[in-house]
Amino acid sequence: MTDDEARHKAKMEKRKAVQDAEVASKTITEKGLLIVNTGPGKGKSTAAFGLIMRALGHGWRVGVVQFIKGAWSTGERKALERFDDLVSWKSMGEGFTWETQDRARDIAAAGRAWEAAKDMLADPGMRLVVLDEINIALRYDYLDLAEVVATLKARRPDLHVIVTGRNAKPEMIEAADLVTEMTLVKHHFAAGVKAQEGIEF
Repeated sequence: MTDDEARHKAKMEKRKAVQDAEVASKTITEKGLLIVNTGPGKGKSTAAFGLIMRALGHGWRVGVVQFIKGAWSTGERKALERFDDLVSWKSMGEGFTWETQDRARDIAAAGRAWEAAKDMLADPGMRLVVLDEINIALRYDYLDLAEVVATLKARRPDLHVIVTGRNAKPEMIEAADLVTEMTLVKHHFAAGVKAQEGIEF
């Protein structure tokens, strides 16, 4: 063994010991998580849908409620429709808020979406529920923030919930177990590239 190889081996042995001790210190074996994907970067909903695929691989029942996006024909929706025995998908939005330009209509749509979400949260067979773009509905006060946060906090102990959308409210971040902020470093839209099938939808 060369000196470089010996140093590398010793370094990795130390690192493994630290990692093993860290893992051993964790005592909670299972807990339903409240996960928040927020920030100005691309990929918040995409990450949530990726987690759905992982859950489906374990045979979980999952639910999706889309609060802003309407009945777009998206790749993820088409793919997940193939798992109709495990996936409940509700696109309840009226489209982007700048498209509808009708606050009362947007509030009504968000209210309907929240009722659908509460039904999913109450379903004992659900293991994972994605509330896609609910942060946008909360940002514009289409829903009562206190009620939403209280409901999510009161979910059953084994239910995982993913909340997406930029500008997550501080109360939502405080309630969450895991928060990821997608940071915008560079986006092709700024270079004139429109949303593309298979990438954005």
